[in-house]
Amino acid sequence: MERELKYMILNANEVDAINFMDVMDQSTESLVRSKDGSKIYVKWERDDVPSSIAALTTKEGPFTHSEMQIILSRPEWKE
Repeated sequence: MERELKYMILNANEVDAINFMDVMDQSTESLVRSKDGSKIYVKWERDDVPSSIAALTTKEGPFTHSEMQIILSRPEWKE
């Protein structure tokens, strides 16, 4: 059975604390940012929150794929 993707929104100033081995994103350059650049999100495929993400202080989530689609349609994210 395939696991559903999970997402976490973070303040962009915490990007250096992300262990990219824990998430599906490859690097800071591959992260999607909010329109004002203040927020990013990461995604992963396992049930538990990756330890490097759980340790961050500005996280919002985790969110499911369908929840994240709604969030990304809001003006702060939408291009």
